Amino acid sequence: MQKTIAIDIRLLGKRRTGDEMVFRHLTRGVLALDRENRYLLLTDETDRSRLTALYHELDIVGREHVEIVTLSGRNRFVWNLLSVPRFLMRQHIDVFHTQYILPLFVPRRTRVVLHIHDVSFRAMPWMIGWKDRLFLSALIPHALRRADTIVVPSQFTRDEIVGYYGVGSSKVAVVPNALGEGFDREATDAEVGVARERYGLPERYIVAVGTLQPRKNLPLLIRAVAKLRERDPSLQLVLVGNRAGHHFDSEVDHAIAETRLGDAVVFPGFVAAGDLAAVVRGALVYAFPSRYEGFGIPLLEAMSQGVPVAASDIPCLREVAGDAAVYFDPTRVDACAEILYTLTIDSDLRSRLIGAGKSCIARYSWERSAQLLAEIYA
Repeated sequence: MQKTIAIDIRLLGKRRTGDEMVFRHLTRGVLALDRENRYLLLTDETDRSRLTALYHELDIVGREHVEIVTLSGRNRFVWNLLSVPRFLMRQHIDVFHTQYILPLFVPRRTRVVLHIHDVSFRAMPWMIGWKDRLFLSALIPHALRRADTIVVPSQFTRDEIVGYYGVGSSKVAVVPNALGEGFDREATDAEVGVARERYGLPERYIVAVGTLQPRKNLPLLIRAVAKLRERDPSLQLVLVGNRAGHHFDSEVDHAIAETRLGDAVVFPGFVAAGDLAAVVRGALVYAFPSRYEGFGIPLLEAMSQGVPVAASDIPCLREVAGDAAVYFDPTRVDACAEILYTLTIDSDLRSRLIGAGKSCIARYSWERSAQLLAEIYA
């Protein structure tokens, strides 16, 4: 019997970091697999050119069983709390898939699939603004209670949700993430050269990619690189992230000033998706000093480019990377600096990690994860 499945795609196409990319890959994958059920993709987008772009991004042009539906709403609160429940009540929706927040009312006949990428807002509440903290603390517990299935990217995130919110573990399904766009092959030397010229990259650098939020622990990395440069002054640090983004960590600038690194820390600004693999491929080492993650896609992206990874020793990153990375205490500058230095000089260790990285990324694919999600919808 054909089901009608509604998916909240409001954040797609809005350049919202990794969560948006994950949801786009999984949605596109499920739509490619399932030609039997009817899909209604809900958005607040009204611009016709953007709607057309969404059809192409999701590879659903000409698909009769898929429709993008625009629901009006002045802002995300009105859209979530009024527009979506009104739509769900008027339509016979069998399954509704959304992220983090649910409308206050969802018909009982509708099975809810709730996607939670991580619970950093609960584990490290001091790292987000009080308005976001209040909003999430009020609405997340309701969403978790109402959800029939909670989708998470890792066993670690599953355990966090069970521990913090008392959710039964049988209700939480792990659907792993995989490589980001543009990382399906290793960038060529020519592409690395073009990226180096385009973004003003140094000859020898350590790279970190992601949001510049406090939980990413970048001040520690900056101080570690300053210590490392006492032994190898030619090394520089490239931080790929949006300085104007949500919750920018002002301690990043403080750490640069304190260590007097100045131009030794390079901010290339916005890096086009087609260039990001080359920026990573050109690095000597990929550094991931984060204090908290729900999965850690950048680990896999670095491995796909044959770049050794130094990661903070936290459970989630060990779960994802296993023996394909080396780990350091994310509270100790000296430990981070020593690991980074070792990775720049130890060719045997570099080779071992690069080989292990290729095996690691083979364990993750969007196709397999989309199949898991399709089984949850069934």
